[in-house]
Amino acid sequence: MLASVPSQLKKLDFIFFDAGGGHRSAATALKAVIEQQQRPWEVRLVNLQEVLRPLDIFRKITGLPMEDVYNLMLRKGWTLGSPQLTKVMHGIIRAHHGAAVRLLKKFWAEQRPDLLVSLVPNFDRALYQSLENRTPMVTILTDLADYPPHFWIEPRQEQYFICGTDKAVEQAREIGHPAERIFQTSGMILRPKFYDPIVVDRAAEREKLGLKRDLTTGLVLFGGAGASVMLRIARAVKADVQMIFICGRNEKLANRLRSLRTRFPISVQGFTSEVPYFMHLSDFFIGKPGPGSISEALEMKLPVMVEKNAWTLPQERFNADWVREKHLGVVLKSFRHINAGLERLLQPETFATFRANAAAIRNRAVFEIPDMLASMM
Repeated sequence: MLASVPSQLKKLDFIFFDAGGGHRSAATALKAVIEQQQRPWEVRLVNLQEVLRPLDIFRKITGLPMEDVYNLMLRKGWTLGSPQLTKVMHGIIRAHHGAAVRLLKKFWAEQRPDLLVSLVPNFDRALYQSLENRTPMVTILTDLADYPPHFWIEPRQEQYFICGTDKAVEQAREIGHPAERIFQTSGMILRPKFYDPIVVDRAAEREKLGLKRDLTTGLVLFGGAGASVMLRIARAVKADVQMIFICGRNEKLANRLRSLRTRFPISVQGFTSEVPYFMHLSDFFIGKPGPGSISEALEMKLPVMVEKNAWTLPQERFNADWVREKHLGVVLKSFRHINAGLERLLQPETFATFRANAAAIRNRAVFEIPDMLASMM
């Protein structure tokens, strides 16, 4: 009797970049779940900016790669006029489209995947054309909705889309993609760690952080690079609360917060992989309306407080509208109104409604997507 020969591993390329932390985080989370499920796949993480490094016009102008320019803008709050900057960026991408396609073709020539999985916006046209219809492609939106044109969903491309909201599905259909190529998950991709049970004494753990055991606790998080608005929040809050500030890799910000004399107890953390733990110790979330941070907070059953104004990134403005529409928290015009926002958020009946709505969300996207990818190969 002949021994069975194992079938050849399917090769999947996950495309990400580091402009914001959500794209790499989604790619690594999905890869981890695929490995846990022991799929017969070989997943390669591909940093698109490394492949296209010779075309990085931002480095030529500023001395910094594009993702560093983007992250600096977020950290400093230099996002006013970002819709216009997006148009400029798209113009630069169009001008270098042919060269980008050639670089990508050269990259695939070394190892062509069985499925290309894009977790980045703005470059899908170049990615698709570089495959020359020889490899299926799927785009996983890591935003709650598209910001057309030419952001996430390109027209006239025979590819698949994985969307996390009804709105994104509707946008894909409106642009002309057939229903059989559009898949919908129950939310955004989260790290598997957010689904692990946390069994600790919340009051005791708060005390270890220098906080009061039973005082209402907020978590303040503005991405891996932090944001200067966190200082404004720390200085302004007058409510009877305490807060955990997570500053990411921004040590300067963390040190400034530690040196502040605030009206309320605070705990200041730097970069940490234990965000689920700190959210477990908290009662509500304050941050920018990023799809990842909002989804993480809701998975931990935390009502959220975000702002929406001219400084809000255009692709994140829908997120704030979604929070308001789903009654998941408070949307402010500015964090200058933080005290009025906290007064509304913490009104007992309102807070109970927000928390119940957050708890009702069942986001299993990271576990749903592998079956979708299997159906595409």
